[in-house]
Amino acid sequence: MERFDLLVSEQLKIMDKLLYLQSEIERCKEIEKQLLILQDDAQLGPVQKEIEMMKKELVEIQQLFEKQTEAVIKSYQRENIETVS
Repeated sequence: MERFDLLVSEQLKIMDKLLYLQSEIERCKEIEKQLLILQDDAQLGPVQKEIEMMKKELVEIQQLFEKQTEAVIKSYQRENIETVS
């Protein structure tokens, strides 16, 4: 069960990172919206670039999370098989 616990712990860390990144994207989108209203093109470009970078990072983290979920499930299944045997 040690491996399973370790995998779950790592997955929780990634979930925290996912949630943080999603909130940062929302924050930047709000800034982007305000800059669009103010028509501040000088500051709009860097904010939009940051949003795109965070979206790419979010996709990468989501993919890692999915892989870890599969590893957690397999580990749990192995643990149960070993316990039953």
